[in-house]
Amino acid sequence: MIGIRTGAAAALAAAALAAGCGKSDAPRVDAATERAAATERAKKDAFGTQVKAHETAKALGADINKKAQDAVENAEKNAK
Repeated sequence: MIGIRTGAAAALAAAALAAGCGKSDAPRVDAATERAAATERAKKDAFGTQVKAHETAKALGADINKKAQDAVENAEKNAK
């Protein structure tokens, strides 16, 4: 009796494992959309100040890079 139960349990476990190995469902939302939504949620959550500061710092960095590029272009133009 115990051997039959053990064999049946093993067969059931193997069937459940095999059923779980099928194709996985595709994600409903792509990663970029989820990242944007998570950022928006974080702005309204406990980390809102840090998220906003990080975005401000990135914008400031982009502005500084643009001004530096313009200064290099002007210097090259005036050197000719």
